[in-house]
Amino acid sequence: MSAFIDIDWAGRPVRIEHAWVGADDPRAPLIVFLHEGLGSLAMWRDFPALLCAAAGTRGLVYSRPGYGRSTPRAPGESWAPDFMHRQAHEVLPALLRALRVDTPPWLFGHSDGGSIALLHAASFPVAGVIAMAPHILVEDLSVASIEQARIAYETTSLRERLAKYHDDPDSAFWGWNRIWLHPDFRGWSIEQDIGNIRCPLLALQGLDDEYGSLEQIRGIARQVPNTRLLELPACGHSPHKDQPQAVIDAARAFIHNPHGDSA
Repeated sequence: MSAFIDIDWAGRPVRIEHAWVGADDPRAPLIVFLHEGLGSLAMWRDFPALLCAAAGTRGLVYSRPGYGRSTPRAPGESWAPDFMHRQAHEVLPALLRALRVDTPPWLFGHSDGGSIALLHAASFPVAGVIAMAPHILVEDLSVASIEQARIAYETTSLRERLAKYHDDPDSAFWGWNRIWLHPDFRGWSIEQDIGNIRCPLLALQGLDDEYGSLEQIRGIARQVPNTRLLELPACGHSPHKDQPQAVIDAARAFIHNPHGDSA
């Protein structure tokens, strides 16, 4: 069951949809789940609960502003090229403060959420990061697939399908799609930002990811020492859907032994 809490973002109140899953013990480690560019709390379905049950952790799942049942974008509002930085440096810290999370959490981010997790970890204390199909730079492959998504939104039932998960599907879709296809975003990169990460990091990606090449996670490994990589066969851009057990097994092992120490 989701709940709502208001945070102050850029001088205005923003309602954030969120839910707690997993262990009831407040002493258990906490995983914060950060959804993809078209995602929401509901679109994770039962994956966060399954991972938390396997790892013995608590979980916090939320919809970013503009998504799910959180406050949608204001009329005429567009995301700027720094939108992921703002989510990482402003929205997530404000949410954690509002919910009185005072222990560094684990971050589990998918796609844009993976990028946000990396950016947050580069500036704030966290226990560790699991970045699933993240973006650290813009590739032609990404732009081409996002352009195809735009065509699908305008010509197929994609809008109706997204309306099951977002109070305002246009807010969710166009906020994401227009900035990713904007010429000013073509040079976006967080390769230099992530060099500041000092926490344990697991980066994983499907070999058949239609939104990014393996350069995304291999580039992370070049910037962040001791990054663990997992490249999954028969897997596209959503490993938690295509290979859920492999993702759960890898995440559980990483959380229990983040530094790879011998048993």
